[in-house]
Amino acid sequence: MTQSHQLATFDLDGLLFAIEVEKIQEILGFQEMTPVPLAPPAVEGLINLRGQIITAVDLRRRLGLRKRIDGSLPVNVVIRDRGDVLSFLVDMMGEVVEVGDESFELPPETMDSDSRALIRGIHKLGDRLLHVLDVEEAIKLPAVEGERDVSGSAAQDPDDWRRSPGREKRP
Repeated sequence: MTQSHQLATFDLDGLLFAIEVEKIQEILGFQEMTPVPLAPPAVEGLINLRGQIITAVDLRRRLGLRKRIDGSLPVNVVIRDRGDVLSFLVDMMGEVVEVGDESFELPPETMDSDSRALIRGIHKLGDRLLHVLDVEEAIKLPAVEGERDVSGSAAQDPDDWRRSPGREKRP
């Protein structure tokens, strides 16, 4: 007997995606966001949800899809996973579907490795493919290029000319 799973579906750039229903705290319309300087590109900003500050992640950017250009406002899917709370910005919410293991396949090897890491697998639903998002991986945001290492282990003082071969001391 196959196990069934309930997934909440959503649309991103014309593609169908889903998240396990139990990981969703709530779904909200567009919320005003405060920009975050030096944040990873996928971080759209911060929202204030009844006094709780939540990071809003644009799933289009996180998955390497095209930017939203039609002026439509995204929907906030507030996720709670292992104590982390954040909002995924999606184009449009769909319905809750129940799928079984028999329709599930792993992501194809032809997907680029960054996308494969974020997609748990794919369900065949009639004439559409349903990409199941790996929430645990999607919330791990890559560091910003040029970000300073605050641990001190790899950080280098730009004025310490002795550690930089070929660099002369500044006047």
